[in-house]
Amino acid sequence: MTTTESRQLLHLVFGGELTSPGTVEFKDLSKLDVVGIYPNFAAARQAWLAKAQGTVDNAQMRYFVVHIHRLIEPDAAAQP
Repeated sequence: MTTTESRQLLHLVFGGELTSPGTVEFKDLSKLDVVGIYPNFAAARQAWLAKAQGTVDNAQMRYFVVHIHRLIEPDAAAQP
């Protein structure tokens, strides 16, 4: 097993327009914007921030970071 620093901790960045700002329900699933998959949280956060800042004028547009590595290896997520 590799060390935490060298492990791939995959993250997905995606977003879309919500039905209302207080929900996490997308208006049209066919229009989701899949930004990409990134090898670590820092890279994913940078991509998320760029997309979030680019859509700041649309209150219903939201972008998210999903920790894919936690879905792939749920037991590993609990370890330090």
